[in-house]
Amino acid sequence: MGQKLLVGIAASIVIIAGLKAAAGLVVPFLLAIFIAILCAPPLAWMQKYRVPSLVSILLIMSAVIVVLLIMASMLNTSVSGFSEQLPEYQEKLQQRLAGVEQLLSGYGIALPGNFLTEAFDPNVVMRVAKNTLAGFGGILSNTFLIVFTLLFILLEASSFPLKIQQIAKSPEERAGQARKIIESINRYMAIKVITSFITGLLVWFWLWVLGVDFPVLWGLSAFLLNFVPTIGSIIAAIPAVLLALIQAGFGDAVLVAGGYLAINVMIGSILEPSLMGRKLGLSTLVVFLSLVFWGWVLGPVGMILSVPLTMTLKLAMESNPKTRAISIMLGAANESSIEAKG
Repeated sequence: MGQKLLVGIAASIVIIAGLKAAAGLVVPFLLAIFIAILCAPPLAWMQKYRVPSLVSILLIMSAVIVVLLIMASMLNTSVSGFSEQLPEYQEKLQQRLAGVEQLLSGYGIALPGNFLTEAFDPNVVMRVAKNTLAGFGGILSNTFLIVFTLLFILLEASSFPLKIQQIAKSPEERAGQARKIIESINRYMAIKVITSFITGLLVWFWLWVLGVDFPVLWGLSAFLLNFVPTIGSIIAAIPAVLLALIQAGFGDAVLVAGGYLAINVMIGSILEPSLMGRKLGLSTLVVFLSLVFWGWVLGPVGMILSVPLTMTLKLAMESNPKTRAISIMLGAANESSIEAKG
C-alpha cells in the first residue's frame, strides 16, 4: 500500500512538472477543448435540423475566429496604449500618495518618511495589471493553434461516444459518466460566459460614463477575470480604481469602487446563483487552492480554467470506487453530508 502511494505521488509530480514545462502548448489545447464543449450544443442543434456537419463546423469556426481575433486585437491595442502612459500614471499616483501623507501630517498624524509610497508601491500594482492582461492577449493571439485544434476536435466529436463505449468495460455506464462531465462543464462555462459578458459590459459602460481612461481595457479585464473565482473581481477592480484616483481624485475612485462592488454583488450573488441552480459541488477551500495551483502550473489561463479543470477531476474520481473518497473530500460540505446519509 505504501509503495503504491509513493509511486502515485511520484507519478503526479512528474505529470505536474511536465504540464508546467509544456504550458505554452498545453494552454491552447485546453482552451480549444473547453471552447469545443461550449460549441457542442449549437453544433448539435444545427445537426438536429439537418444542417450538413461540415457547414455547421465551418459556421461555428468562423464565429470563434471572429470573437478571438476581436478580443486579441482589442486587448493588444488597449494594453499597448496603457503601457505607453504607465510611467505618467505611476508618477501621478505617487504624487497623490505624497499629498495624502501631507494631509495626514496637517492633522498631526506623522508618518515616517515616505511610508505610503513605500508600503503601498503603485508601480507593482500597475505592472501586475499590465503583465496579466498582456498574458491574456498573448494567449488569445495564438489563434492559429487554438482554431486548428478546435477544428479537429469538432470533426472527431461525433465519434467520441462510440470510442468510449468500445474501450469501456461497462459501456453504458462510462458513456453516461462522460456525458455527465461534459454537461456539467458545459453548463458552468456557458453561464460563466454569459455573466462575465454582462459584467464586462456594465464595467465598460460605468467607466465610460465616469470618463476613466481605457474603459474597453477594464471591461475586457472584468470579463476575463470574472472567470477567476474568489479574487478575480478584486484583481479586475484595483487598476481601474487606481486610475480613477490618478485622473480625478478620491471622489471618482470611490464611485468606480462602488460601481464594481454593485456590479459584482448583482452578478455574483444574485444572477449567477439563480442561473446555476445549484452549487459547483466544490468546497470553497478547494476552489481557492485550485485557483492557486492551476495558476502556478498554467499561468493566467490556468486561473480561468481552474474550476472546470477541478470539476472534471472531481467527477472523474467520483466514477471510480478507488478514488471516490478523494472526490468526497473535494466536494462541498452539504454535498458530502447528503452522500453520507445516502
